[in-house]
Amino acid sequence: MKSGPDLRWPALRRLIGFMGLMGLIGLAAVLGIAGAAAKEPAHFVLTSPDSRLTASVPEKYTAKAFGCSGGNVSPALAWHGAPQGTQSFVLTLFDPDERSTPSGWWHWVVFDLPPSTDHLDENAGALNTRSLPAGTQQGRSDLGEDAYHGPCPAAGDPPHRYVFTLYALDVAKLPVAPESSGAMVTSVVQDHLLGKAVFIAHYGRPKSAPNH
Repeated sequence: MKSGPDLRWPALRRLIGFMGLMGLIGLAAVLGIAGAAAKEPAHFVLTSPDSRLTASVPEKYTAKAFGCSGGNVSPALAWHGAPQGTQSFVLTLFDPDERSTPSGWWHWVVFDLPPSTDHLDENAGALNTRSLPAGTQQGRSDLGEDAYHGPCPAAGDPPHRYVFTLYALDVAKLPVAPESSGAMVTSVVQDHLLGKAVFIAHYGRPKSAPNH
């Protein structure tokens, strides 16, 4: 008796083919995920080599005004991981805890930092400084100067937060007037923002200290 065709082999071949296809799809998915991960931008980070800032701002960085007797030296800063396409940076230092005004206090405003910049040296924020990269401008602090203005919170206040923010922008020159305020600069920044990095320092004065 002649046996009929064995139907098991075509079905088995189809199963093997299907499994192979699923394997290729799985491999493609893994490679796709790996590729996407490789394309993700590095984490944008702003730091200072002086680690004491996060706990309490050393006196040399504090103001020499309003009863404070610090050195009024801007701290060294460094950053990495800026977004792709960055054309310039803006740096600000802001105290959101200042109670003498309803809108905090701008301590430092720097704009038009070139995209190749990855750090600022200590005291780069001095008045009429030559330590900033060519073409960089300092805006007007709330003390009324185009320079860094160190912390000097009211004596007895809980430690204030001093927020250094570095903005990466898609324009080489921010369309603002020279000596613009922190409020003006950060408002215009929003139209050109690619990313930002934040570093927070803290500083308070004992109640026995003279108030400004």
